[in-house]
Amino acid sequence: MNRRQFLFTSAAGVALSAAYADDKPRRVGLIGPGWYGKTDLFRLIQVAPVEVVSLCDVDKQMLARAAEMTAARQASGRKPRTYADYRDMLKEKDLDIVLIATPDHWHALAMIAAVEAGADVYVQKPISVDVREGQAMLAAARHNKRVVQVGTQRRSTPHIIEARDRFIREGKLGTIGLVDICCYYHMRATDNPPDTTPPPDLDYDMWTGPAPMRPYNRLVHPRGWRAFMEYGNGIVGDMCIHMFDMVRWMLGLGWPKRVSSEGGILVDKRSKANISDTQTATFDYDNLKIVWQHRTWGAAPDPDPNYAWSATFYGDKGTLKVSVYSYDFVPEGGKNGIHRDVTYEFEQFPVDRTEQDLERHVAPAIRYHMKDFLAAIDARSKPVADIEQGYISTTSCILANLSMQLGRTLAWDPEKQQVAGDEEANRLLARPYRAPWVHPAVAS
Repeated sequence: MNRRQFLFTSAAGVALSAAYADDKPRRVGLIGPGWYGKTDLFRLIQVAPVEVVSLCDVDKQMLARAAEMTAARQASGRKPRTYADYRDMLKEKDLDIVLIATPDHWHALAMIAAVEAGADVYVQKPISVDVREGQAMLAAARHNKRVVQVGTQRRSTPHIIEARDRFIREGKLGTIGLVDICCYYHMRATDNPPDTTPPPDLDYDMWTGPAPMRPYNRLVHPRGWRAFMEYGNGIVGDMCIHMFDMVRWMLGLGWPKRVSSEGGILVDKRSKANISDTQTATFDYDNLKIVWQHRTWGAAPDPDPNYAWSATFYGDKGTLKVSVYSYDFVPEGGKNGIHRDVTYEFEQFPVDRTEQDLERHVAPAIRYHMKDFLAAIDARSKPVADIEQGYISTTSCILANLSMQLGRTLAWDPEKQQVAGDEEANRLLARPYRAPWVHPAVAS
């Protein structure tokens, strides 16, 4: 642990100690206790004496299982109340913190309702499926004076913090002109099963919510919904946002000047999935280009599997490769490189070794991210992944998809919060909502 990590952890610990001096744990609710919902919730339980009082999901089996698991994990041993509709859960007005880990198409309405109910919110990335949703979410957080942390936890990953401080901030890379970000995981659904009747324990109409109604297919639930653009923004919205947000944070960048993208379904045309299997995108900062590429087929160009999802910073004095597993710094000339692996915390948190479906290398980052969130709540300040930062990263990735759809580069106007000189693109900044759900941009 380096000096910055020690200070970060110590400060968060002091804040948490002060917050819980009165032995009144914060009351927590979770909307979407599936895979990552439970991952986030259980990391929060590990770092703070919270009381999980309510869970909400439209899948009865998933909800019941999550309630049992939560009771076993929290200190009180109490089973949280369960709800099928997040609006009923929020009506109780008894939550200090709400975690949101639904499919992406549900983030906006749930997050806005939660801050309006007086809760601080931890919402998974990307914050929204369209740009106008993100604008409404940012406005709601500010209007209601709520702290909102986005689940872009690369900003709280110990070895990545070290890489930023040790090499970028100290100028070891020199002038950086290009950052390549990528994902070569074969993560896109490849089969084409028939549509069926939804399972009896799933309220599929509520699950679909404001998204277009598709026939139910087993690819969609649970976890497979990312294969469909109706519920998210493809691999750019799922994986690029993490790396792009990380690069922006490490380099202190705001909005890109221009965004362009090309790609599509170029190889796997048999699958029912409708997200791209191949895509490049360029986020243009004039003298710096951030270039994304994903490909769900073929081999990754880097033989090291740790960098199949990564960022590579190219400077005139050195190169830095960063991933969730490690970093490698190579100075100009190629000698005396420096390697660091991810920091695990199995001694402090042995359950990390056995927890089902846990990404063990990510668990410490989520804990630090939760500590930062709680410290920001105590200080009523902006967390490291504040909703505005989530809005910038999410919108930039959405613009990449729109650029690919329209076949042209899009120039973003940060003052007017729209695409400059392109009315067709601006009409696509909000997706139509399925009735009776109302888009938050319309509701406001």
